[in-house]
Amino acid sequence: MQKNLKIEGNSNLPSILFNASDGKLNITGRSIVENAIRFYDPILDWVRLYCKNPAVKTELHLKMEYFNTSTSKYILSIIDELIKIYNKGNNVEIYWYSVDEDMEELGEDYKAMINIPFKLLEFSL
Repeated sequence: MQKNLKIEGNSNLPSILFNASDGKLNITGRSIVENAIRFYDPILDWVRLYCKNPAVKTELHLKMEYFNTSTSKYILSIIDELIKIYNKGNNVEIYWYSVDEDMEELGEDYKAMINIPFKLLEFSL
């Protein structure tokens, strides 16, 4: 069984809580990462390993206040991995929580780019 992934966030890095057994993957906070490769490559590696033996249902919960362009690339890479298991018949849903109009518009853009269940929701800080 794959171990869960937990990373405590701060003002520049998001909190990561990925639970392999229940399939709930949570990314929360702000991501203004200076070295995105160093921060996100191990997360993407975890997702790739998870996708080899996913839970019955996988939910990606993105509660991001803000993220930079390099983070966007990694979020799309994580979603791409989930699309692969969705296309194999796995139950996958993405939940995009918007804190403001800019993040809501970005969520709408992401939703338009992918073809898996994608729910846009609001949250307050």
